[in-house]
Amino acid sequence: MTSPSIAGLAERFERIPKLALFGAAALVQLALLAAMVVDRANILREGTEVRLNTQPVDPRDFLRGDYVVLGYDISRLPAGQFLYKRDGPRNPTVFVKLAPGPDGIYNPVSVHAEPVAVSSPEVLIRGRVAYATDCGNTGQSLCTKLQIRYNLESYFVPEGEGKKLEDARNQRKLTVVAAVLPSGRAAIKRLLLDGQPVYEEPWF
Repeated sequence: MTSPSIAGLAERFERIPKLALFGAAALVQLALLAAMVVDRANILREGTEVRLNTQPVDPRDFLRGDYVVLGYDISRLPAGQFLYKRDGPRNPTVFVKLAPGPDGIYNPVSVHAEPVAVSSPEVLIRGRVAYATDCGNTGQSLCTKLQIRYNLESYFVPEGEGKKLEDARNQRKLTVVAAVLPSGRAAIKRLLLDGQPVYEEPWF
């Protein structure tokens, strides 16, 4: 039996014009979209710039619509002291310490389950384990290789311009400059082709 209070609320809800409900839903969606834009702009504005080498991608995964699929040298890493079990939590968060080499490209140093201290110019980038390999023969075995995603694996390009970037990526001539916050969150800031900027991500 429906209580009088619930019935009253339902009756009042039914009396709200549908146009008003649609308007409220649209406002909520706009607010969420605005929050995402502002959040991304904050990463691009405040984050430390990190140069990352891209690597060739499986031919079955070249171009999806107007998004270029990106793989990185920091995507497949030894687990090191990070203990990953096949029967453990799926897609756990990891923190990868990066340090620049003599060429300015950031390389992986270590993988951690929790944030660790870094000293400039090192950075800590946050990712999720997509899957693991080299796990032994039993479900209890520890995996020694991790495939990690950083939310940097695709980039929108103008229609018809993806092939040039695909070719550059597969020839290892494409470099991604990412912005990384102290929290580890990252976003693509610009693309470099043979060291020269070709795409710059607008803040808004």
